[in-house]
Parts: sequence; structure tokens; C-alpha cells
Amino acid sequence: MAQKNVTLITQGSYVIMDNGLVKLTISKPDGSITGIKYGGMDNLLDLKSRESNRGLSGTEYSVVNSSNNCVEVSFRTTYDPSVGGVRLPLSIDKRYILRSGISGFQCYAIYERPSGSPAFDLAQTRMVFRFHYMAITDEKQRIMPMPEDLLRGRGEQLIVPESVLLINPINPDLKGQVDDKYQYSMDNKDGGVHGWISSGPVVGFWVIFPSHEFRNGGPTKQNLTCHTGPTCLAMCHGTHYIGLDMVTHFEEGETWRKVLGPFFVYLNSTPNLSNAFNLWIDAKKQRLYEETIWPYNFVSSPYYLTATERGSASGRLFVQDRFVSGALIPAKYAYVGLSAAKTAGSWQIESKDYQFWVQTDSNGAFTINNVIPGVYGLHGWVPGFIGDYLNKALVTISSGSQTQLGNLTYVPPRDGPTVWEIGFPDRSAIGYYVPDVNPLYVNKLYINSPEKFRQYGLWDRYTDIHPEFDQTFTIGVNDSKKDWFFAQVNRRGADKKYVPTTWKITFNLNSVISGVYKLRLAIASATYSDLKVHVNYLDLDHLVFQVSNLGTDNTICRHGIHGRYRFFNVDVSSSFLVKGDNTIFLTQARGGYVFSGILYDYVRMEAPATSERSEWATE
Repeated sequence: MAQKNVTLITQGSYVIMDNGLVKLTISKPDGSITGIKYGGMDNLLDLKSRESNRGLSGTEYSVVNSSNNCVEVSFRTTYDPSVGGVRLPLSIDKRYILRSGISGFQCYAIYERPSGSPAFDLAQTRMVFRFHYMAITDEKQRIMPMPEDLLRGRGEQLIVPESVLLINPINPDLKGQVDDKYQYSMDNKDGGVHGWISSGPVVGFWVIFPSHEFRNGGPTKQNLTCHTGPTCLAMCHGTHYIGLDMVTHFEEGETWRKVLGPFFVYLNSTPNLSNAFNLWIDAKKQRLYEETIWPYNFVSSPYYLTATERGSASGRLFVQDRFVSGALIPAKYAYVGLSAAKTAGSWQIESKDYQFWVQTDSNGAFTINNVIPGVYGLHGWVPGFIGDYLNKALVTISSGSQTQLGNLTYVPPRDGPTVWEIGFPDRSAIGYYVPDVNPLYVNKLYINSPEKFRQYGLWDRYTDIHPEFDQTFTIGVNDSKKDWFFAQVNRRGADKKYVPTTWKITFNLNSVISGVYKLRLAIASATYSDLKVHVNYLDLDHLVFQVSNLGTDNTICRHGIHGRYRFFNVDVSSSFLVKGDNTIFLTQARGGYVFSGILYDYVRMEAPATSERSEWATE
């Protein structure tokens, strides 16, 4: 069937874009999409959502590009520091693109801070679509509750405000389950497509991110996707699972510009309900296609750079750990990225600029394509090794450049041979013991799932397993996958008050080498915690490390397995240790709050390196 031209019509306070497949109705000049006509549905959106409650509003409408093949429209609000009043100190240009023959449309925004703008904190920005429909998201697929199920009488709010126990849902099959928007969070690196499928007519609505370069926090940043509302989110900037450290701070007078997007809203349909799953398969294929044509060549803004205006960087990363191998180790399937962050690990909280990440191959080789010109830190981390990699030299990318970085070497923290270790360093607590959900708070989606940590209320399962005495882990006896609870949380007392917990790591030394032992603590997440480490005795003289006010990740209550990665090196003098049995005490010392807690990624003790051992290891 021949493709139809794209038409643009203005009707009063609305703009209508139509390519014969998709018809968009957008309010003018504020720029809110009020209607999406597709697949026999006059409007896919929730008509009950008030137009006055649609977020940031534009004040200036313009047509940026109009041809038979492509129409791009702009809805802009301009901030003028000289004008008084309480206003958001940002100029925002919201744009929509509709192309001929394409079953969907692109959305993006240009955020700017003009000179003279006051100080300002930006915590979150996103685009929200609301529907009547049921859900499919990546490998997480289920019939979702209806919006009415969250109301009193049908749902009961739990201790987490976003969590609702379905006591009398419209769909009786969902009775007794918990619904919570955080249960559907995904890492940037694992996402890229999520959406909904209706039951009649059978229509799929998908948000596709061809690139994550404009999303803050890098590849491990977790973002919301879909949730009951019914809602589909395009998160561009947020603080979830990181907290206050993620808030973007702008100083008075600081200028800034960033293009958020474009992301693609893809629509598909089938006449047969039994083929609904094929819409998900098709959406995944469409995501892969969108990635191949990124950066788009049809975007009109001069601030969105095309492929010819960008550059690339290539190299090969090795790991040097003399206590693992005498030779360099290829950094197999490591994550490597360019970020404006200039200190190791700080890419996790970088929010103002763009980030470009890839995964190395089995030989440690990588190429980062389509990089916007600039000066970047080269960051990375390698599964199986602790810490954050940061190249000593900054990397300059220019238009059309192909920067060759050569062979690079990451030397992870290491002073001596391993005495013992717990877990596997992958920046998450996934390898530890995650309990079964309390039957009162189940979400059937995560029964027998590798993401069972997404279940509600797992923090209280620690008390069920250890009602009186805290966890003790004996090296050489216990298995971390069975005996190390995934989160060090407070224990629920008899009076329902939450009290601090002290975990013990017991181990035997055949001998004690004179010098300084190293305790490496890799933290996958922390929330309002005070961590103290003692050796052999719980008194001030044997306190070897403490840190207060650790983390605002909120990972525990948001059903995650990681947040902001932190790494601590603890010196343990040999004078604290004895031949025979020893104990390391890990105390999460802040009580009173149900969600205070620490998720460990990996714990290792190293012996002092003797000259004899050092010479042997470097041969």
C-alpha cells in the first residue's frame, strides 16, 4: 500500500498531525498530546486525565519542518531572568516528529538555562502516557490491575505508599497480590523498550529508547517503565535508586543546554487476540532497528548532532591483578563509557551532560560510536573485579574523529593475596540469599523468577529468618547464596520497633603475618545507614572503620538489588588478629527506620604481601 503524505492541520487550539497510520492531536501552544488515533481506536490515551494536569506547558508554537515525508512541530516556553515571578528557570522546547509510512512518532525536548538564571535543582523529568490497557514489558509480562483497584475498598495501601494490596480487584485473579510501580523498574542497560497491549482491539503501545546517551546516571541507573494507572513512562532524568546525590545542581548564572531524546513511540496491532504476544516480539525488533539508525537524520534541531558531526573511540581493556594472574587479563564483557565525570565512579551521579557506554567483547575490545564532541573521562568496571576504572588521560572527541586509545590497563585495588572472600563482584547483591515472599504480599510475576527480589516486603523476612540472633557467616562452611541475606536491614522487635543488626564473619587463620591486612567492602546500595566494622571485639579499641549517613538510595523499599556503588578499603592491623578463630563484625548501627540497610556486593580480606609472594606473583 502506497505511503500517505504527512499532513498538518490547525483547528482552533489544537494541532493535528496525520500520516494515515497515526493521527496525533496536540494542544496549542502548551504542546500536550491529547489524542492518539491508531488501529481502530479513536484515542489510545486516557480521556479522564485532565488537560490542566499535563506538566510543563509551552507558550510559543511553531512549525520547524513540514514536508510530505516529515513534519516536526515545536512548543516552546522561554525563560527570561529579567521577568519577575515564580517560574521554572528553564527554557523548554518540546518537539514531536511524524514521518510518512511510520507507525509511530518521535518525541524530544531541548532544555536550556540562559545567562543570568538563578540557582536551581533538577530532580526529575519525564514524559507520561496514560491508558486503559494491560501490560507487557520485556520478560516481565502480566495482566495489570485497573486504576480503580488502587482505590480504598478495592486496594489497601501498605507501608510503602506506592504499594497496594489488592483485596477486591475487578479481576478476581489478582486478589491477594501486591501492585507497586517500582516492581517494574529496569536498568538503562537492560531496557530500551517497554509498553502495553490492549485486549480489544489488540493494540501495542511501546516506548523505545534507541540510545541512552541523554539519560542521567549511566547504564546501571534504574528507571520506572510501566505501572498501573495505566501509565507508560519515558524517564529521561531521575533520582530513583540513587537519591539526593543524583539531583542536578545549577549555580546562579550557570548556563546549560541538553537535548533529551528523541525516543520513539511505536504502535502496532493485530486482529487476533491469540497473536498478542507477537506485538511484543515485533516491538523488540523495532527497537533493534531504531538503534541501527541512531542518531536520526531527520531531526531538525541544530543541537541534535548527526552521525557525521560525531566521533568515536576504540581500544582494548586489560586487568592487571598479580594475585590472579602473572599476565594481563582481557577485561571480558566489561562496561566502558565516556562521561563528563572526571573522578572514578562519579559517572553514577553525573546528570548534566551525555554519557556513551558499550560492553567489551570477550577479548576486552570496544568501540564507542556516535559520541558528541567534547572532553570526557574514560570510565569502566569489570565483572569479577572490584572498584572503578578511570583512564589517567582525558579523551577528546571531535567531529568525524576516530580516536584510537590502544591497550588500556585497569589495576583493581589489591595489596596482598586473598585470605577469604564473600560473593562475586558484579556491583549488585544478586548472588546472595533472596528469601521467598511472604504469601500475604505476593506478585505472581516474580514467583520462580530470577528477579524474585522485586517482591514486596522482603526486608521483614530477615526478622522471620533471624528472630532473635543476627546472621553469622563462617568462611569455608556457609554458602553466600544460601546463608548471606541479600540486605543488612534492621530487625523488627517485639514492640515493632526496628533495631540495628550486627553480622558476624568468622574465619580461621593458621598463622598471622605481621603487617596490615586489607578488608575490601564493595557496597551495592545503602539507605540511611551507619556502618561500623570491629575486629574480634565489639569495643571502641577494636573499631577499625565507621561511616555515617551512608546513602539515600531507597533501594530496599523499591525492591531493587543495587543502587549507588560504593567502595571502602579498611586497614586491619595484624595486632588485631590471632592465630585460630577470628571474627569481623559488620554493624548497621542506625535503628528506628524500617528501610535503613546496606546491600553488599562483595567482601574480601587480603593478607599483607610478603616480598617472597610478590616476586612469585609477578614472574
